[in-house]
Amino acid sequence: MLAEMETAAASQITVVSEDTVRRERAKERLYVAFQSCGWLFFLGMQLTFSLVLIPGEISRDERVFSTAVSVFVLLLAWLITHETRRLTKRWSWKELGWRAILPRIFGMSTVQSSLWVAIVFGYIYGLLQIPWTGKVSLSLLILINWIYGVIIFSVWLCLYFFYHLFDRFNRSELERAQLAAAVKEAELRSLKSQINPHFIFNSLNSLRALIDEDPARARQSVTQLANLLRYSLQSSQLETVPFEDELRVVNDYLALEQVRHEERLRVRLDVAPETLLLPIPPMLLQTLVENAVKYGISTRSDGGEISIIARREAGALRLQVVNPGSLPASIPSRRTNTSTGMGLRNAGERLRLLFGERASLNLRPGALDRVIAEAVIPLPSV
Repeated sequence: MLAEMETAAASQITVVSEDTVRRERAKERLYVAFQSCGWLFFLGMQLTFSLVLIPGEISRDERVFSTAVSVFVLLLAWLITHETRRLTKRWSWKELGWRAILPRIFGMSTVQSSLWVAIVFGYIYGLLQIPWTGKVSLSLLILINWIYGVIIFSVWLCLYFFYHLFDRFNRSELERAQLAAAVKEAELRSLKSQINPHFIFNSLNSLRALIDEDPARARQSVTQLANLLRYSLQSSQLETVPFEDELRVVNDYLALEQVRHEERLRVRLDVAPETLLLPIPPMLLQTLVENAVKYGISTRSDGGEISIIARREAGALRLQVVNPGSLPASIPSRRTNTSTGMGLRNAGERLRLLFGERASLNLRPGALDRVIAEAVIPLPSV
């Protein structure tokens, strides 16, 4: 009982791709390698530059001090850029385009350079009280180093964000290709599983019985079946459809099922009006409702009530389909390849490709011997 829905419950169908996890780990290793090697290379250039330009007559202690200062300066730059990366991740700068990111790069490099110069010169000439003996004024030297720092940090930020913009472009192209494949696969599964031959066979049998008993209702049922098949064919070419269209066809589906189950199937709609025009993947709600009928009504002698609830909450469309039943503690592994379980996993994957990681599809037990299938669909920001 509830075999295919239970399969989805085991994984909770909040889809997180293993490829995404591996890619993030690889990017983290790549960042550490480039960050370390880049600043070490820059340190090597600084030390080489110092050895060539520093007069040969200066003392060994002065050379050691100059080298120590160069190491301190570069380690400080490494730390500042590393902390900048953490802040930009928190502020989601990597998701911005070039027009938005360029002024942020200039502003951030200015702050970075100011902090860099203040710490270096404050420590050497303020805390250590080392006298300045250069030919130019200390103020001019600070200004030159500040401009130098702005350039260096700007280059670092440009390289960092260029990499992420390029990576985001590649990722979007890959996801677009995956989505196209998923849509094509969904088209086949919609005809094979969602609107399956078994359902059509049962509907035709019910229609044959109605032709003599209630011709008017038989004609209405033929229209509803035609609507359902037409929607399945047409919507397979679309990434999303208005929730109102999906709900209309689901009502036709439930009306056909009520011909077969009669009073054993009861339906309750609790749909907020503001949700009707929101986008959802086609056949998503129908998949959840079919599971509810198949495993919450057909297997129970007394039937039960199916509730469809739709709300707009916190920038997302939250859909719930509630049916009688319960979820067992364990799920046999032999059930993991059942057709509707595959359909639910496919629906969850399509949600992720269309709407990102914030989208989810899961099953959970509800109160009073109920099962709740819930889909959360993030809404596009205006």
